[in-house]
This record gives sequence, C-alpha cells and structure tokens, in this order.
Amino acid sequence: MDTVKKLINDAGTVVPDALRGVAAAHPGLRVDVDNQIVFRASGPRTGKVGLVSGGGSGHEPLHGGFVGYGMLDAACAGEVFTSPVPDQMIEATSAVDGGAGVLHIVKNYTGDVLNFRMAAELSAEEGVRVESVLVDDDVAVRDSLYTAGRRGTGATLFVEKIAGALAETGAPLAEVARVAREVNARSRSFGIALSSCTTPAAGRPTFELSDTEVELGIGIHGEPGRTRSALRPARELVDLAMDALHEDLPLSGDLLVMVNGMGGTPLIELYIAYAAVADHLAGRGARAARCLVGNYVTSLDMQGFSVSVCRLDDELTGLWDAPVETPALRWGR
Repeated sequence: MDTVKKLINDAGTVVPDALRGVAAAHPGLRVDVDNQIVFRASGPRTGKVGLVSGGGSGHEPLHGGFVGYGMLDAACAGEVFTSPVPDQMIEATSAVDGGAGVLHIVKNYTGDVLNFRMAAELSAEEGVRVESVLVDDDVAVRDSLYTAGRRGTGATLFVEKIAGALAETGAPLAEVARVAREVNARSRSFGIALSSCTTPAAGRPTFELSDTEVELGIGIHGEPGRTRSALRPARELVDLAMDALHEDLPLSGDLLVMVNGMGGTPLIELYIAYAAVADHLAGRGARAARCLVGNYVTSLDMQGFSVSVCRLDDELTGLWDAPVETPALRWGR
C-alpha cells in the first residue's frame, strides 16, 4: 500500500485524530470526538439564540475554529469534504438551545442543505425553534458538482461572526436570522487555485494543473471554476477576482474584505494579494474599512486564494467589531 505524504496517523482516522488535538489545545471548547461535534465548554446560555453550523472537514479553521464567544455555539464536522449527518446536527441543536431557539448557518452544498433541513424538521418536532440561513456568496459559477445555485464559501465566516455578535446581545431568533441573511446578501467571493488539493483518502491531487496554469473561480472542494488560464502576476490575478466581484455586486463605500488562503499559500503571498486588493478598491473609490488576511476557509493543502467582500453599514460594522473569542478569531476581550 502506498504511503500518503501527510502529517497523519491513518487516512481513516484523520477527523477524530484532529478533533482530539482541538480538545487538547482549547479547554474553552468541549469536543465530542465520537459524534464529531465541537461545543462551547460553557454550554447554552438561557435566553440566548444558539448558533450551529458545520460541514465537511478539510476547510479548517472553518467551522470548529469559530466556536466560542461571539460566534458559534456548536459545529458539526463531517468526514473530509463530506457533509455531517442529521444525527450530529440534531444533537448539536438540542445541546445549544437555551430556550430562545437555534439558528442553523448552512453553506449551499447539496448534502449540507438536505441534512440540515432534515435536522431542523426533526428538531422542531422535539420542540426546538429553528431558523436556517443559507450562505451562497460564490460568484464564480451558478451550479457546480456539489450544489444547485451558488456555492457557500468565505462569507460563511462573515455570517457566523456578525450573527454571533448579535446573538450575544440577547436578540430574538428572527432578528439574528434577519441579520445573517442581510450579511449573505451583501457578500460575494471568488477564488483562484494555483494547485489542486490532495485528500488523505485519495492520496493524489484532485485535478491536474501545470506549473504555468491557474484555475479561475475554484470551489473549496476542488470543483472546477469558470476557466483555466495562464499564470500571471499577483496583481493581475487579483484584478480578475475583483472584476468578477464588482460585476455581481458593485464595489463601493466601506467594505469588509477577506483575502483568504486555501491552505497551502504562504502568508507573504497573501499580503502581496491584499496590497493589490487595496489598490484595486482605491481605484474604484471604495475602501476596506475592515479586513482579514490569512487562512480561514481552506481546502486542505491547495495553493491559491479567495477574496470575499461584504458591503458594510453602521449596524454590521458594529457587530463585526464586537468582542469575539474563538480558536481562530479573537479580539476585544
């Protein structure tokens, strides 16, 4: 049997082994390794809306890295690039319900949508009020191998942070869901791959790209994008991404901007990309009023980047600035 050159013990135990590491590293979390769910260790707070998200593993720190004060109350981890199952979602929903209801934040992939929908219906039968918000920010393609409609990508972080901040104030479920949908409506993303990712089970790249090619509009599971193109300087790749975003949602005013690494891109290169993003926005008379640069919504070891933008207003800016304390995002406390 061929050996996969990855820092793993066994291809079949990647997710539980990683979750054991999360539990050991972050005492502020409670990790149910058997059921692959990450919770806040403090448990539900009476009168606070609970936030649950989740999806396939391989996108870390999404979603488990965003569990904690000001963001999620629980995250369900599926196998690599595979949706969690309804039983996980039902258990998470029940565990975080503090009597004010639970918001499901769902990326638009067929498995996630179907499984979260079933979990919401079954949880409602058990007396838990559930609202669901779909994230579908990727402008690259309308339909993909994994979904009908746009894919959910980087804006998932925006939704989890801003809705999570509002939930901490004790706002009712309908209001938290409204803000979550507003963030999604104001957000767009576009990704570019310089290389494929390699899943532990396959042990080989998901697709082939030559040293002189890039994939424009790539998905976070290695799904194809709009087209394959010649490699070019970072500023030109950024302009391609920004033009695609602007075509769908004009870039103006104050923006929340994330330049996100796909897992295998050095931080120095992400800052080169961010400089080009800032220049592009200035040329359009817009500005990044808030920003993130780093690995937040990854695709295992893929080289590449994505740009996500959200058009801010005073309410959303205030909620973005509110304190947060999770393994992957923290400020203000």
